Amino acid sequence: MPHHADRPTKICVCCGRPFQWRRKWKTVWEQVRYCSDRCRNQARSKA
Repeated sequence: MPHHADRPTKICVCCGRPFQWRRKWKTVWEQVRYCSDRCRNQARSKA
């Protein structure tokens, strides 16, 4: 089984796709809402 199978996942609020924990989000995982910069920018442009 791959080593990343036990990583936590979330659902992107913009596109609805699941995404996994990344090391760069280690300290801010609770605040992460979007899977990518593209989704984050699209959400900002809609508001």
